[in-house]
Amino acid sequence: MTKYAIIIPDGAADEPIEILDNKTAFEAADTPNMDKISSQGRQGIVRTVPEDMEPGSDVAQMSLLGYNPLRYYSGRAPIEAVARNIKLSVNDWIFRCNFVTIADGKMADHSAGHISSEEAGKLIQELENRLGNDQVRFYKGVSYRHLVVFKELDFDVHTYPPHDYIGRPIEKILPRGKGSDMLIDLMARSQQLFSKHDINQVRKDLGENQVSSIWFWGQGKRAQLDSFEKRFGIKGAAITAVDLVRGLSKLIGFDLIEVPGATGFVDTNYKGKGSAAVEALNKYDLVFVHIEAPDEASHEGNAEMKKKAIEQIDKYIVGPVLEALQNYKSWRILIAPDHPTPVRSCAHARAPVPFAMAGDNISGILHVSFSEANAAKSGFRINKGFELMEYFLKS
Repeated sequence: MTKYAIIIPDGAADEPIEILDNKTAFEAADTPNMDKISSQGRQGIVRTVPEDMEPGSDVAQMSLLGYNPLRYYSGRAPIEAVARNIKLSVNDWIFRCNFVTIADGKMADHSAGHISSEEAGKLIQELENRLGNDQVRFYKGVSYRHLVVFKELDFDVHTYPPHDYIGRPIEKILPRGKGSDMLIDLMARSQQLFSKHDINQVRKDLGENQVSSIWFWGQGKRAQLDSFEKRFGIKGAAITAVDLVRGLSKLIGFDLIEVPGATGFVDTNYKGKGSAAVEALNKYDLVFVHIEAPDEASHEGNAEMKKKAIEQIDKYIVGPVLEALQNYKSWRILIAPDHPTPVRSCAHARAPVPFAMAGDNISGILHVSFSEANAAKSGFRINKGFELMEYFLKS
């Protein structure tokens, strides 16, 4: 049986960056293992986000897992609800609820300084106690990422992901449409609750970004996906620190492997993720490893941080997994960001992303290092992102 590994450095694709001598983060980073895969195997580019959909990780990750988002996508929050074991009825609406920092009337920070889960848990509980009721329920997530369920209410709203609107005036990105008045009212009431909260006073004293408000986005109804094993005949497991990928993995029947110290930020346990992936190959046909760090560095506009995160992924995850795979009779490996997150804009983009794969029966096209430019030169292009999985598994 062939062993498969898929490694997703979230948001790692980029444009040339001035501070990196007009190189992308991939080009500037020291990535001998990714370069080995691309030079011995083949590179290409893939469009993970359909033209008429928002360039979110939810859509892009769904594509990379082999599912057409035009058919299956129902919103980001419903996917994360699965990760949190939140049961939704057919008429329930669920929204992602970020803790954000607003300054001078603008979105200053989508993560409130990457608030700790301990602090956030106390704030979510207070929101539930003060603002929750039979129709509105708040659910704790990780760090700044939480959920709110509205039971038996009707929405037809447009919302804005805060990480894509850093520096934008709040008044221009508030929810709009049917049901938006309730959302805006809850956001305003949260601002009153947080304004003099003890947790914010401590964060202020420490020079950390405070929690100004909750922010609703990513809404939808109950999610459902077909089994990956039934579709492809392969049993898989996923390693990730974020609820989005946990939810997608549970929906398609992947087992989840928890790694101590995996944070969903640049301080994540890269080595632990690599070791867990190597061990998982003994039990599973396919191991899917997701690393959020490059995306978070991009949202902060920090090119050096992004470059370092990519180097850590290459050294501690790609390298050990590639070495371990070669102990098996038949194997394949795929490296692919889900979407670009340019440091320049600090926001997700919809452009196609580079990928590289190597292993049994995958012949080389260009014997060059892995980068956006080299992948484009290969002439190998997949326009429907969900088709990449079948190509990788069966070509």
